[in-house]
Amino acid sequence: MQLKDLFAKKRKYATIPSENSKKDVPEGLMQKCNHCQKIYYQKEWQKHLYVCPDCGHHHQITAHERINHLFDENSFTEWDKELISGNPLDFPQYDEKLEKDRVKTGLNEAVVTGEGTVKGNRAAIAVMDSRFRMGSMGSVVGEKITRAIENAREKQIPIIVFTASGGARMQEGILSLMQMAKTSIAIQRLHQENGLFISVMTNPTTGGVSASFASIGDYNFAEPGALIGFAGRRIIEQTIREKLPDDFQTAEFQLAHGQIDKVIPRSEMRDTLATILDIHQLGGAIDEASTGI
Repeated sequence: MQLKDLFAKKRKYATIPSENSKKDVPEGLMQKCNHCQKIYYQKEWQKHLYVCPDCGHHHQITAHERINHLFDENSFTEWDKELISGNPLDFPQYDEKLEKDRVKTGLNEAVVTGEGTVKGNRAAIAVMDSRFRMGSMGSVVGEKITRAIENAREKQIPIIVFTASGGARMQEGILSLMQMAKTSIAIQRLHQENGLFISVMTNPTTGGVSASFASIGDYNFAEPGALIGFAGRRIIEQTIREKLPDDFQTAEFQLAHGQIDKVIPRSEMRDTLATILDIHQLGGAIDEASTGI
């Protein structure tokens, strides 16, 4: 070895992995946070319910993953799984897009409904999944949510709805917009019979969904950082010709202005909902005892 080799300058830059070395890392092994850009193993990501362990950013979660986290093991029974959207307006390529989303998500539509128990408390549920047509509300989504509310009313059990939607589904035109009224009327009937409706808004809850059933719960909750609103920021700023606050339409902004009741981290959601269901179940028992029923 020559003397000059001992004092050779070392490279100060990282080598770029070859294409072959990239292939050695299994696809789906790692997950990057969209907010802080930190990278984690997928198993750790799932362990934290798709909430970044570093910055707390709440990423989107599938309908069935949310149901599995919330409900007691093997207690969930799905409703109306077979319902599939048609193409009433013969909208170009709509059928193909629906089929593509069915294959991608394993779902027939953008909402999963059913019933089960949360820490022993029986409840109905509707969970929207933004992977399917961005959770947009078409005829079948509105029908499934309406049926779930009506089932809850008939069975005299509470209903919990998790929203994640870009709004009404434009490919179905006025039929989509009609779902706003249909779901809201179903909730009104539920309220008239003293039924309990808990709305949990997740990212995003916008358009016709935010302007209808999502905002009329007995309890209106949201996950941290969720986008909640009707029209988009740019449209509102152009209309009123004012600059909106940086946190405008976030769950925290809505809470500060009295539009929702509480912002609940995903890790606390199951316990919080179970407590509310416990309270209302106890209240019903007291009412029955006091009336001699």
